Amino acid sequence: MMAYSILGPFFPKEAEKKGASNTMIGMIFGCYALFDLLASLVFGKYLVHIGAKFMFIAGMFVSGGVTILFGLLDQVPDGPIFIAMCFLVRIIDALSFGAAITASSSILAKAFPNNVATVMGGLEVFTGLGLVIGPPLGGFLYQSFGYEVPFIFLGCIILLMIPLNIYILPSYESDPGEHSFWKLVTLPKVGLIAFVIISLSSCFGFLDPILSLFVLEKFNLPAGYVGLVFLGLALSYAISSPLFGLLSDKMPHLRKWLLVFGNLITAVCYMLLGPIPFLHIKSQLWLLVLILVINGISAGMSIIPTFPEILSCAYENGFEEGLSTLGLVSGLIGAMWSVGAFVGPMLGGFLYEKIGFEWAAAIQGLWTLISGLAMGLFYLLEHSRRRRSKSQNILGTEEERAALLPNEI
Repeated sequence: MMAYSILGPFFPKEAEKKGASNTMIGMIFGCYALFDLLASLVFGKYLVHIGAKFMFIAGMFVSGGVTILFGLLDQVPDGPIFIAMCFLVRIIDALSFGAAITASSSILAKAFPNNVATVMGGLEVFTGLGLVIGPPLGGFLYQSFGYEVPFIFLGCIILLMIPLNIYILPSYESDPGEHSFWKLVTLPKVGLIAFVIISLSSCFGFLDPILSLFVLEKFNLPAGYVGLVFLGLALSYAISSPLFGLLSDKMPHLRKWLLVFGNLITAVCYMLLGPIPFLHIKSQLWLLVLILVINGISAGMSIIPTFPEILSCAYENGFEEGLSTLGLVSGLIGAMWSVGAFVGPMLGGFLYEKIGFEWAAAIQGLWTLISGLAMGLFYLLEHSRRRRSKSQNILGTEEERAALLPNEI
């Protein structure tokens, strides 16, 4: 995640020097999510054929290599050749990253079948830390040693972790499954959770291109302090995720309500980020940071239960237990997250330009409001249906017993 996030502080400026327009720089960033989406779907489907451990190691190896290559792009001629090489290296990195993340989620779910949410929550701590540490570390290395060093340093760290993972990770054998992504995503519950993942991911992506612009314009902060505003969101998400993971595993019946209320709280946070003008609340820096902290907690509340909820739904609908289904679930979650990561920044940039940050954030919040309400309604209907089915079964049993009693006498 550090290798993914170090681009922010300095790459746009370097790319401009090499003749890339702002639109082209945005596309270089955006193509990552698009190809990560494709990688998640393909590698999730063929996880068993390729082998989870091999996919993870190979993904790390390629990702480490292309991270180093990205650090050498300043040696490439300016103009179209530089832009084309940026796209090529970024696309290969997205494919390898998609392979590694899909495989790692499947391996962890297979290794800890009774603690899936706890393990995924623990993993999100390091995702959050990577996103927090990456930009300042990248900026420091860039200022101290130039463009190449941040990429070479992190690429080498990734490559050095490969022997450790070869030694530690177990190898799991499994037969290919009969089911497909289409069958999984067309399950009503899974389809709704997929929409939840897209809406939450787009919320994170929405903030990337425009929150810093809003903070600089509204509060006149020095550029060096803008990154600290993002810390509230990333740190609260990283700290709260393992707690919600533990809660999801210890009390599975609470997962659905964590998911629903997390979405609704996120929607309220986006209404208050600006805040939305008709509330007549004055925009203040302390309020913005507080809302981002609450948003980090609500995002953890919603995101962590998605994996075990989709997995349990798949098993209830006849999907076989094993790596095949785990690969489908991991790939689906990765793909849906990438859809949001692709749509969020584009929608955010467009709305910010047209209607300003306050209204743009409120419209973004509508996504999570709709997905949260839809998910809550589904769970209420599901609960009602199960109660009705249970009462019918009890009634049927009593009728059978009554019919047998005279014969027994």
